[in-house]
Amino acid sequence: MSTTISNPNEVVTKALLRFVTLPSRDRAAVITLDNGFDHTKPNSFGPGGLASLEAAIDEAVAAAPKFIAVTGKPYIFCVGADITAMPLLTEREQALELGRYGHKVFRKLKDSTVPTFAFINGAAMGGGLEVALHCHYRTVSAGAAALALPEVAIGLVPGWGGTQLLPNLIGIAPAAQVIIQNPLTQKTLKPAQARELGIADEIFEPADYLERSLAWAEGVVDGTVTVTRPEIDRDMWDGVLFFAKHQLDERLHGAVNSANKALELLALARSATFEEGTAAEDEALADLLMGDQSRAGLYGFDLVQRRAKRPAGAPDKGLARDVNKVGIVGAGLMASQLALLFVRRLEVPVVLTDLDQARVDKGVGYVLAEIDKLVSKKRLDPGKAAKYRGLVSGSADKAAFADADLVLEAVFEDLGVKKQVWAEVEKIVRDDCVLATNTSSLSVSEQAAGLAHPERVVGLHFFNPVAMMPLLEIVRAEQTDDATLATAFAVGKALKKSSVLVADRPAFVVNRLLTRFLGVVTAAVDNGTPIEVADSALDPLGLPMRPMALLGMVGPAVAHHVAGTLHAAFPDRFGVSANLGRVVAAGKRGFTDAEGNPDPEVLALLEVGSSPLTAEELRDEATAALAREIRLMLDEGVVADPRDIDLCMILGAGWPLHLGGVTPYLDREGISEKVTGARFLPPGVANAP
Repeated sequence: MSTTISNPNEVVTKALLRFVTLPSRDRAAVITLDNGFDHTKPNSFGPGGLASLEAAIDEAVAAAPKFIAVTGKPYIFCVGADITAMPLLTEREQALELGRYGHKVFRKLKDSTVPTFAFINGAAMGGGLEVALHCHYRTVSAGAAALALPEVAIGLVPGWGGTQLLPNLIGIAPAAQVIIQNPLTQKTLKPAQARELGIADEIFEPADYLERSLAWAEGVVDGTVTVTRPEIDRDMWDGVLFFAKHQLDERLHGAVNSANKALELLALARSATFEEGTAAEDEALADLLMGDQSRAGLYGFDLVQRRAKRPAGAPDKGLARDVNKVGIVGAGLMASQLALLFVRRLEVPVVLTDLDQARVDKGVGYVLAEIDKLVSKKRLDPGKAAKYRGLVSGSADKAAFADADLVLEAVFEDLGVKKQVWAEVEKIVRDDCVLATNTSSLSVSEQAAGLAHPERVVGLHFFNPVAMMPLLEIVRAEQTDDATLATAFAVGKALKKSSVLVADRPAFVVNRLLTRFLGVVTAAVDNGTPIEVADSALDPLGLPMRPMALLGMVGPAVAHHVAGTLHAAFPDRFGVSANLGRVVAAGKRGFTDAEGNPDPEVLALLEVGSSPLTAEELRDEATAALAREIRLMLDEGVVADPRDIDLCMILGAGWPLHLGGVTPYLDREGISEKVTGARFLPPGVANAP
């Protein structure tokens, strides 16, 4: 292999070869992928890892065993290419070489005269799943965490055979789902789904997975075990891809290069030879790796995988207090969702309170019903469910918080109401009990003002739906001490959230930027821009939803309230739309109906001006407003770094990975420099060299 692609910092995943004696006394070769670390540092393929695998395959084939099996270290098969090396690629030829070398190595398994098996004992992503697809047969452990080809989400394509092998193994429709739809909706396959689709030929329980896989493989080779594969319907190939392209255009408006390229490669897989198909993968991968979207996607992926796990500004975790009981003020939908999350993740008693017993009973009833749903869907075993039911309770008396270690309020978004709640709670709880507010826009410092112990007040801003949204904005108020903050981060980690430290500024990060963004759009409507134009103006960005759909999801009343909070703080930049107020007063879901068309009843309510914008003008205004607001937020110290803003937008607003959040796009389009005089990120961090 040429030395033009190398990574001096590569953690090499070694391919460890051993020979095992089968019950028949024949020998089998087992190649175990292992980078020498535990499951928290997964196996991946860099140049060194590929070289090790190539050598192991050659040695195994030369020994002429009964079969060759590839498996992984405990809990991890392999999670794909070593993406830390990708930013080091500065020339297209290097990217081409990386693709070709992976194909060369993996193909040794496909072309082997000795039967080859993949024993997928743990997580298998990207190139990890692709190496398994090159094997003649596959088993999967029922305990494997996830299986996926996630490349399209980060601006790439499965470039080591996935686009050619998968559709010819399981059919074009499920292959398109796995390669395009799943990454864009952040879905992975569970082992049972992989078996059902035919990606795996058999599934075994983790306890004796390797032993059973070896016995099964020997049966396959001996002919006592028959492996059946689905018949591939090639007549429907073009129709499936036509429909998939239509869906992509409708949702992403052609903005995601990797999705379009994946469609082309899947189309090629219908009749091209494997050599032609993999050569096309090499070219596609090289084009994408040398493009801005993939670099932004890799930057975003690194934020989610690394920075999110080491939050900037978090205090020493040793300062965190134990949380053995949680109180939640409020028993509405948000409060009930939070109660369920705390019960499931912390497994400690959680008590809800509200104004009267009827509200309390409704909230507790919601939690119990959700636990029952999890059992019925087999996502929770009955024993665990019984434990959870015993942990959740309710009371109309806040005295139930007397022994709580953390009390979280989820009441109406009104400063006076929240201050009253804390005044009541502080008289009941211990002096070291952490008081956390789930406010979406109000000052945490003002909520703490007047309390005897304001240092134990912190913001924990969750996003809706609570169980699904991974972001937790942790808000440090003026007097929040390190012990309280450390406890907040420890709780966030236990809840399996990605926590970002934010300063106590109006609406924090996500809501401030979304409100600024939506404010420009609603102002354009107020000034006479047709709703259809305003709604489609941002399509070239490939955002997960259009502005009007976002408004409907957030809720006009919430959006209007947050706009009011921000207008009070920054009246020169944040307006309050009178038309949005009319929408709220009329009880409508937004400016459009459920299908996304302008609502005739809402149109009749609107009072608009005569200064409409074109789509391009509105897009320029909206992106300029975002750039200006981000610069101001960084100047105010709302977060430590532009990377934290991007992380928040990816995890809290669903901003796509192919944009890398928001700042790489603003830099790439020259908007940052035009509006603020400087880039947000250094050149090359999230764009092609």
